Amino acid sequence: MIPFSVLDLSPIVEGSDAAQSLRNTLDLAQHAERWGFERYWLAEHHGMAGIASAATAVVMAHVAGGTSRIRVGAGGIMLPNHSPLVIAEQFGTLESLFPGRIDLGLGRAPGSDQATARALRRDLNANPDEFPQDVVELMHYFQPVQDGQRVRAVPGAGLNVPVWILGSSLFGAQLAAQLGLPFAFASHFAPAQMMQAIEVYRSRFRPSAQLARSHVMLGFNVFAADTDDAARLLSSSMQQAFVNLRSGRPSRLQPPVAGYEERLTPPERAILEQTLSCSAIGSPDTVRRELQAFVDRTGADELMITSQIFDHAARLRSYEITADLKG
Repeated sequence: MIPFSVLDLSPIVEGSDAAQSLRNTLDLAQHAERWGFERYWLAEHHGMAGIASAATAVVMAHVAGGTSRIRVGAGGIMLPNHSPLVIAEQFGTLESLFPGRIDLGLGRAPGSDQATARALRRDLNANPDEFPQDVVELMHYFQPVQDGQRVRAVPGAGLNVPVWILGSSLFGAQLAAQLGLPFAFASHFAPAQMMQAIEVYRSRFRPSAQLARSHVMLGFNVFAADTDDAARLLSSSMQQAFVNLRSGRPSRLQPPVAGYEERLTPPERAILEQTLSCSAIGSPDTVRRELQAFVDRTGADELMITSQIFDHAARLRSYEITADLKG
């Protein structure tokens, strides 16, 4: 089986708080390291009641400081929210503290609603087509300082911080291919253009100093338990989260509800069918079959596993089962 990695949104569950979520994040990362996961990524979202990883670089330092080998990354930093120089300094600092263990995934979505994006950016008039130029500028700050260079990242300059392009459309695939960067596709919640994006990326990929051959990492939801019925129950928390978010009612991660899907309206069922089709839900045997079928269908080089499960112990167990399937 190909390498597995972890995507953690540091979920804030109903009845708890961000402090407990961040403790759970470190605990999961320490387990993931022992279980042999390749990397541990955290995502930038803002104004979300159920996500504690808004200050992504800070949470990365928390995770990297509590682990010793696993790569720790951003999946991703929403670059339009920040100046490239600030991100270069932040990740240069992380790389200086934890050399050889830091990844920088970059996306162009706001990771928030428009009102929150305005509070973050102050000015929403920036052209989204500037994202490629911002990526190139950011990568430049990691190069050795040139004679006469007035703006430099300290720390950052001369450090090897691998850059990834994140995407849920063909735009990211094209950019990653053009720049010769690894590509992470958000198939765990936006799978519609997945196969086309993979084809575009691989067919147009240009080798670079960072990467000699294309590398595709795909997001994938796993809800694993000892039985299929138990796993389906666990998955209902994530189902509630997506229905609530798409219905304009974002919430903390809710406890599982038996028979949740049967209560949904046809439009709500359609939301789940559209967003969560790249998922494995079930016992170890069921998850193994669905994971293998997904890898066979896509030719993925790596999977980024996310498991939004209400109970922390059940979440750990889901990742443990997943790790065992690699053997």
